[in-house]
Amino acid sequence: MPLSARRRVRKYTAGISAVALVAGLFYVAREAVASVPPGQAHQIAAGYKFKSMPIAMPAGYHPKQTVRQVNPAYAHLRSWISSVGAGIALTDLTGRNVADDLCIVDPRTDSVIVTYAPTAPASDRFTPFILNPAPLPMDSAMAPMGCAPGDFNGDGRMDLLVYYWGRTPIVFLARAGVSRLSAAAYKPTELVPAVSLDGKYNGPRWNTNSVNIADYDGDGHPDILIGNYFPDSDVLNPQGLDNVVMNSSMSNARNGGGDYALRWDGATAGSDPSVRYVPVNTAIPYSASTGWTLAISSADLTGNGLPDAYIANDFGPDHLLYNRSTPGHISFTEAVGQRTPTTPKSFVLGKDSFKGMGTDFADLADNGRFDILVSNIGTSWGLEESNFVFMNQARSGAQMQQDLANGFAPFDQQAEQMGMAWTGWGWDVKTADFRNSGELDVVQTDGFVKGSINRWPWLQEMAMTNDDLYTNPATWPNVQPGDDIAGHQALAFYAKSPSGRYVNISSELGLAVPTPTRGIAIADTQGDGALDFAVARQWAAPAFYANQSPDRGHYLGLWLYRPPSGGYQPDGLQGPGSPAYGATARIVLPGGHTQIVQLDGGGGHSGKRSFEVYFGLGSYRGPVPVQLQWRDMRGHLHRQTLSLTPGTHDLVLTSTAQEVSSR
Repeated sequence: MPLSARRRVRKYTAGISAVALVAGLFYVAREAVASVPPGQAHQIAAGYKFKSMPIAMPAGYHPKQTVRQVNPAYAHLRSWISSVGAGIALTDLTGRNVADDLCIVDPRTDSVIVTYAPTAPASDRFTPFILNPAPLPMDSAMAPMGCAPGDFNGDGRMDLLVYYWGRTPIVFLARAGVSRLSAAAYKPTELVPAVSLDGKYNGPRWNTNSVNIADYDGDGHPDILIGNYFPDSDVLNPQGLDNVVMNSSMSNARNGGGDYALRWDGATAGSDPSVRYVPVNTAIPYSASTGWTLAISSADLTGNGLPDAYIANDFGPDHLLYNRSTPGHISFTEAVGQRTPTTPKSFVLGKDSFKGMGTDFADLADNGRFDILVSNIGTSWGLEESNFVFMNQARSGAQMQQDLANGFAPFDQQAEQMGMAWTGWGWDVKTADFRNSGELDVVQTDGFVKGSINRWPWLQEMAMTNDDLYTNPATWPNVQPGDDIAGHQALAFYAKSPSGRYVNISSELGLAVPTPTRGIAIADTQGDGALDFAVARQWAAPAFYANQSPDRGHYLGLWLYRPPSGGYQPDGLQGPGSPAYGATARIVLPGGHTQIVQLDGGGGHSGKRSFEVYFGLGSYRGPVPVQLQWRDMRGHLHRQTLSLTPGTHDLVLTSTAQEVSSR
């Protein structure tokens, strides 16, 4: 054989061998992760039990809409455009220190519904109602996408931030002097200042799919990150201008609506409350602010009292933002992971090409450090990507701070090893300890467009299209009522097996309803140490699951407050204080078992957990040493260690942590 021919044979043989090796490793890994010893899922599931309970809706509530009205350029793929918008949150709206109130966004009516949890006692129940944004301008080209509770003016009353497609968000501020929940108890307020001289909305046409609320500049007040999807345009206007686009790439799109930082700038309380936010245009590096954002979460990775943020983007790289802020000034820089010879590019934090749908921070390794979970698409014979489980590799907060400051994110992607790589078309993801065992469970929503005709082949073909064609909606395949893309995928519930690997036991628990789900809300709605959860479903009624798991362990629940502005003057809706945004709690039990939990100000995709800080203790029932860290109303950082008994404690945080009696 001639030398040139032998070289060609060696060249092609090496390439074929490499492909075969990668394929073999893929199937071996996939089989290793997917396989579960016979009967193990049932054995694990025996420790859990959830009861599905109906959610009360407003009188005469009759959902009729099954698909959205959209811009004419999107008419042939209107089911795709209609695939988001279901949201849910659990919180305490009455100030009674029990998170048994619900805020629901239902795309079947494009309404924001406030109601009570099915587990709420009679004393906490009220007539369900729909939030009314009047007199603020609204039109038919706007639709709510999510509801985030929070105390935005610091008066100790829980407000509701609603974000939309077609306009900027609205804050529904709770009025003082109100003793009963109703639409009249809230004052609609523009989050982004706007003036309407003709009674019509003239502001930017934001298309927001996520918000994250945290004290980013460390001044003692909640700031807001906004994650937009489509660029400002008439997405939902059937008579709209032809000013709409699609993503510029399936793997590196940077033409999305982008991300914005809003800094708290002042507020007033009373019967006519107010709050002011100002945009900080330079807060997020431009290179990290132009994606198609579906989720944002935050956590203090370094221990310096400033939360860092993770932005999950569809169609391209996610971003980890290192917080360099000072009081009155929000500033981030980006940190990315490091690739090794055996690391696929998309497994490097900040370098992925996947479809980021949801994200959450949690201490999965029980080592007192926050890890990061990210939902992507992982459907067999569909878009075969992978969820991410980025495990924190920093030895200390100081090392993490040094690495992030140098632009390096010390995280190792281990979704396969932990058994959570492939779920389906993932969305919101949340962690909680439903058995109080000391080990976190993971709940993940799933599914895209439900119908009867499988359109995966069309989507697969579209995924191989040249990037130059994507932005034009006319080049996209039909996705209309009747078409199905991952529409029968079900909610996932991951529990840790004895080997340490997670197992999806959703079917064994009766949670695997074949309906697309979006947001997840988690709270102890009965104040008894059992975490319940609620799920928003796209084009279907929301679901509530009461935790009836047998033989739960002991628990420690903390309500952490800053004092309310104007003092504590309970009027029926005021609680002991405002959530202590940015506070963290760490416990170390005998034997060295360590956990860290944060007060989550509200993040992820379209689900918002309550403000409780919660630990499962397992069989341990002795005093719990709790290391608290928080910033006071002036932004000063404090640390204190308390010894607390298992159960629920209400703490007001000033320069010290002081326990108060709940009502």
